[in-house]
Amino acid sequence: MIKAIFTDLGGVCLSNGWDNVSRKKAAKHFDVDPIEMEARHQMIAGVYEEGRLPLDQYLDFVIFHQNRDFHRETFITYMKNQSTSFDDMLDLYRKIRAQHGIRIIAVSNEGRELADHRIKKFNLPEIIDTFVVSSYMGCKKPDPAIFRMALDLAQLSPHDIVYIDDREMLAEAAAKMGLKCLWHRSYRRTKALLARHGLAVK
Repeated sequence: MIKAIFTDLGGVCLSNGWDNVSRKKAAKHFDVDPIEMEARHQMIAGVYEEGRLPLDQYLDFVIFHQNRDFHRETFITYMKNQSTSFDDMLDLYRKIRAQHGIRIIAVSNEGRELADHRIKKFNLPEIIDTFVVSSYMGCKKPDPAIFRMALDLAQLSPHDIVYIDDREMLAEAAAKMGLKCLWHRSYRRTKALLARHGLAVK
């Protein structure tokens, strides 16, 4: 009997918040050296995603270490505007939650400011009960600690959970904690796999 779904956000419910594709687009849009930008991002991304660095300081290191002909707020707005919702998956979670009475808990790697923006923009608390986000918790997937925190907050055991992630290696990491894991590759496939776990929707 599944009692909760743990789900990634970027790549499952929403587009990725600030991934390699978004960074390449931003580099081109703002005429920033993409190689240098990516190298600087890789040096500091983990610290930012674990909540130990605010967005302003991340941008100081990655973008504004030299004078630019655009404003910081313009760049931040561009970052935030990259996010889109996957409405089919959000609707599926909404129906599962309503029809089966189970909780939906997000377990996601994301910087605080982008996570806050995305949660509010797409009204995610309407569907998702708890947000276990790396920048809120101080650790990120695949660290087992973040899965333990999610289980503690849910007050559930690993066998009570289905975990969904679009990255196979992160699904594997959760599986090692004893969670039932689904590698998300499409809406139809994930819907069918959830039905096999007793979470079919009308």
